[in-house]
Amino acid sequence: MYLLSSARAKAGETVLVHGASGGVGIATCQIARAYGLKVLGTASTEEGQKIVLQNGAHEVFNHKEVNYVDKIKKSVGEKGIDVIIEMLANVNLNKDLNLLSYGGRVIVVGNRGTIEINPRDTMVKECSIIGVTLFATTKEEFQQFAAALQAGMEVGWLKPVIGPQYPLEKVAQAHENIIHSSGAAGKMILLL
Repeated sequence: MYLLSSARAKAGETVLVHGASGGVGIATCQIARAYGLKVLGTASTEEGQKIVLQNGAHEVFNHKEVNYVDKIKKSVGEKGIDVIIEMLANVNLNKDLNLLSYGGRVIVVGNRGTIEINPRDTMVKECSIIGVTLFATTKEEFQQFAAALQAGMEVGWLKPVIGPQYPLEKVAQAHENIIHSSGAAGKMILLL
């Protein structure tokens, strides 16, 4: 729901979901499509790309391809992308800034390290980099998000995609697999 609250995304805008084949990415694609955004996604495997297209994306790009950024630029044209939901900022943030439209927003959802960027890239387009974390969400925001997600599931535009499942005693293996996987395909589930 950060797509709507922090990113202030509006119908008709373009959103790029970097890492769209995981649980958060799929939900973001579904929500963005339901709210009238043009949805682009990235995924690194053929299976992941199919899942992204089946869950709301208009187009999908393989972020493991060397020239995928050029393909995205060709798709969106000179205007650029209004909102980028970033799951791995330490790898993609510099590329994201070059894809943004004037006044565009990058919402950092995930990060695993540092990256060097040129702040001029934010100045020229007067764009924003916004970090979000679930831990800072207020009780009222949780209630609003839950109500919106529940309504989406009831009406049918929000359909969670279940990925790999692990028994709770294999939580360490699940963590290793998610960190070192070649690509996500749905939401990882721990079974109690």
